Amino acid sequence: MSARKIEDASAAPQPPELAEIAEVEYATSDEHRTVRITPDQAAPGTRVLANEVPVALEFDGSPYAVMMLTPADLEDFAVGFALSERIIKRADEIARIDVRYGTRGIGIDVRLEREHSARLAERRRSIPGQSGCGICGLTTIEEALPQLTPLTAAPKLAQKSLFRALESLPARQTLNQATGAVHAASFCRPDGEILVVREDVGRHNAFDKVIGHMARQGVDPAAGFALLTSRCSYELVQKAVLARIPILAAISAPTELAVSIAKAANLTLIALARGDSALVFNDPFSSIAK
Repeated sequence: MSARKIEDASAAPQPPELAEIAEVEYATSDEHRTVRITPDQAAPGTRVLANEVPVALEFDGSPYAVMMLTPADLEDFAVGFALSERIIKRADEIARIDVRYGTRGIGIDVRLEREHSARLAERRRSIPGQSGCGICGLTTIEEALPQLTPLTAAPKLAQKSLFRALESLPARQTLNQATGAVHAASFCRPDGEILVVREDVGRHNAFDKVIGHMARQGVDPAAGFALLTSRCSYELVQKAVLARIPILAAISAPTELAVSIAKAANLTLIALARGDSALVFNDPFSSIAK
């Protein structure tokens, strides 16, 4: 984790407890010195590494979770996380988001509109610091495997459109090009045009950032598909269904539970999506067309 001080002589005096918070900035990556070794030689060099920073989420001023996060697109993450956690149902239920930068991490305080605050009591939990873990801290099976409202339709997706998106995505993964250490999540039109890409050390975080961006910008989740550069775990399937994204594609294999949940929720699920092939595990609306 790397933080640097920002000099701002014009800044107003801060209370002692906030003095550090207003003066810290986090980079998404940093360059480190290395020595590359082979069986016969050693050579100095450098390597760019992705940063992960503890981010403490508060809702209405009360602690909720601590996540390890790539320090970018924090407002998108906050909204997407709140949607995935079922704390809110729409982005406009949030009154404001305050981001505070400290020397040991970042704080995000999400303030809900008054009439929606009651839902917090039903969803409150405390998550130990993990890289985007989607289940740590849950106390019941019902919380881990909630009842999902099945999807009712999905757009037609030409096979060529999926591979168009797969071909285009690497060029949009700028942080991964530099570090080789982060996941990407994206949302695409049915023709394969990528609308938004978000990157993070945690695959859950990256998807939450995309979901949050879409909610904040009013992007219709039913009018396209999500493409993820990660293993297709059951939590990612749940996030897609909760966000009402009808088609989910991932470059790695799904778990059996992920496929079972996709089938129960009518999610079109594509996995092991590579440049030359992909496997369709569930297609309830016959969405995949030649």
